Amino acid sequence: MTTPLDIPTLDEIRATRQRIDPYIVRTPVWRWAAPEIEALVGPETELYLKLELFQKTGTFKPRGAVNSLLALDGDARQRGVTAVSAGNHAIAVAYAAQIFGSSAKVVMPKSAPPFRVAKARSYGAEVVLVDDVHIAFAEVRRIEAEEGRTFIHPFESRATIVGQATVGLELCEDAPPLDALIIPIGGGGLAAGIGAAVKQMQPNCAIYGVEPAGADSMSRSFAAGAPQAIDRVRTIADSLGAPKAEPYSYALCRHFLDEIVLVSDEELKSCMRLIFHSLKLAAEPACAASTAALLGPLREKLQGKRVGLIFCGSNIGLETYVEQTKA
Repeated sequence: MTTPLDIPTLDEIRATRQRIDPYIVRTPVWRWAAPEIEALVGPETELYLKLELFQKTGTFKPRGAVNSLLALDGDARQRGVTAVSAGNHAIAVAYAAQIFGSSAKVVMPKSAPPFRVAKARSYGAEVVLVDDVHIAFAEVRRIEAEEGRTFIHPFESRATIVGQATVGLELCEDAPPLDALIIPIGGGGLAAGIGAAVKQMQPNCAIYGVEPAGADSMSRSFAAGAPQAIDRVRTIADSLGAPKAEPYSYALCRHFLDEIVLVSDEELKSCMRLIFHSLKLAAEPACAASTAALLGPLREKLQGKRVGLIFCGSNIGLETYVEQTKA
């Protein structure tokens, strides 16, 4: 099937899931029915968590990174790959490069948590630190041009998006039919992929994206009707801190998402504490975003519904976690 948006088909998503299977795990879907959350949303609201923080490297990112490396021929793998990231995508690309005998040179802002820098290096990546994320994108393009490495984009890549779509495929197969689904948005690759899978499998499921208020490039893009950029990322949820939206991932998000909502850093911190108290999981801010949307801007709208929440991952150092969850 060919469409103007080049929408990934279910057959393609299923084939991708089978192809990447040896290198990822099928993360669990968990019914969140604890007293702490029922007191906030009511016992009639059913919540199903897709726990991608149990994925290889700690986030959903290896799905797209592995699929991207599988798409390269032998010569391209030999030349190596490059990536730009606040951490999680860099780690995933390093992991994928290592398992396929390639090499990764990843660019990260100096503000990236040392925990993530060390984790990328642990998978064999050469890490280049630059002043900010805008400079990082320019540097990765320089590396691509001068060293012949293939740039694995964190979200504006069809191979990446189809890889991330397998999260939605698994959720639809493992959870009861959903009334709504909430997906954290950084650049939009995860939401674009999951949206493509879920809307084809469960057309009546409403899909909501959630961004931190300090990194609202996709919200601005929806309002403007075209991809927009922000001048600076101003949120503790650095995993969701894309400096701009890009055409393909934006178009898919615009096509599949019903609405985007914003949450504050204080709401993220509050939900990090709730998740630890109720589920005993140390969630990074991005992982708490779907819960923050449920308990904040979407609370009344989703009351009494069967709702899926994407827990997108958690790569956070102990010191950072303790600092960010202080009351």
